[in-house]
Amino acid sequence: MIEYGDYECPYCARTDLLLAKLPIVRVFRHFPVPSKHPRARTLALAAEAAGLQGGFWEMHDSLFGDQGHLDDPHLWQRARDLGLDLDRFERDRRSPELDERVTRDFHSGVRAGVMSTPTLFVDGEACPGVPSRELLERLGGA
Repeated sequence: MIEYGDYECPYCARTDLLLAKLPIVRVFRHFPVPSKHPRARTLALAAEAAGLQGGFWEMHDSLFGDQGHLDDPHLWQRARDLGLDLDRFERDRRSPELDERVTRDFHSGVRAGVMSTPTLFVDGEACPGVPSRELLERLGGA
């Protein structure tokens, strides 16, 4: 399942909680919506920077788990809490390579028809919004 999301989106956070309970393989792609969520791109870069140190999903869960504290000092604390090298984290999250990665994710979403977050793709079918009970059951949950 491919999931397009934005770390400031409350519906994405709800979706993350629902999907975390399911026995599925998830591919997360960044779809920052800066008009609604001005820090979404910064947060996507933070998750990717953590990923370069083996902590993508941990940072991902942390960002969705506490959307009330997403400014830089809180990002640095999250990185420390995850045992990341803070200097490397900062350097990586500001790198052109990660910026290009987030841009690629966004453009792939646009090409696939993503209009809002969250949007899940299950067996090639776009499923926008928080997943319904029927979709969760189809994915293997109750």
